Amino acid sequence: MRLVFCGTALFAVPSLRACAAHHEVAAVVTRADRAGSRGRPAPRPVADAARELGLDLLTPARIGTPEVVADLLARSPDCLVVAAYGQILPSALIDPPPQGAVNVHASLLPRWRGASPIAHAILAGDSETGVSIMRMEAGLDTGPVYSTVRSPIHGSATTPMLTATLADLGASELVAVLAAIEGGAAVATPQPEEGVTYAPRLTRSDGVVDWAGRSAIEVDRMVRALQPWPGVLAPIDGVDVQVQAGGVADFDPDGAPGTMVLRDGESVVMATRSGGYRIDLITPAGKRAMTPAAFLRGRHSREANR
Repeated sequence: MRLVFCGTALFAVPSLRACAAHHEVAAVVTRADRAGSRGRPAPRPVADAARELGLDLLTPARIGTPEVVADLLARSPDCLVVAAYGQILPSALIDPPPQGAVNVHASLLPRWRGASPIAHAILAGDSETGVSIMRMEAGLDTGPVYSTVRSPIHGSATTPMLTATLADLGASELVAVLAAIEGGAAVATPQPEEGVTYAPRLTRSDGVVDWAGRSAIEVDRMVRALQPWPGVLAPIDGVDVQVQAGGVADFDPDGAPGTMVLRDGESVVMATRSGGYRIDLITPAGKRAMTPAAFLRGRHSREANR
């Protein structure tokens, strides 16, 4: 089939490569560059992969403008494929292709419709997630589903780890669905009305830890889920730091929430609303990643020299 592929994030790269290996990709549409850290452009993995594959790359500011829609439809795609693109496609673009538009979505729909399904699945403590290959329609991830593939969420899973797993599973399932569509054998089943949940886009405020308002289990889920964005910000010894790694302590501390109840080698244990959370690695503002113990040694050394 002749395809137009729309994607931006790393999750979409295996699907793009799979499409290029099995079909004709008339164009790749990705989000335009934006500022990243220290003035450098933010990573655009799909753009890099498209250039490597020698595919025609488009970076419109808005995919829904009449000019962009006309340009893409003029390429006569049999089907649009969308994976982690980052903008809503208009009906004027997804309806005209003979096979419509197919979306690779990182959840078991109708659970976790929206922009951040992997992080929200970890935050909620879900035991499994997966990928749904869906025929797109005007609603937010409401279209009928061609196929799903499931994957467990292990207790140590982080968003980057789970993203990599689901990206590969989704690409493999996408190949099978596109083959079924091309052969006229694909069947898309409407999503059930029960079990709908939403995964809105994450903001910095989602990563702020309130030791008194969160249990150790909830803090652990935050640290694993909110990588790389927006990160987790928590106070240690009166200073807000980014928490990079840790885990639930194996004992119930006796201390007020927010109290540092134990120094365990290079780690520290903080009391939460319920249970203790062990912090193994942090990044203070403007500094490199370090252990909490190294941070406290430096902080107390500066205070002693004042």
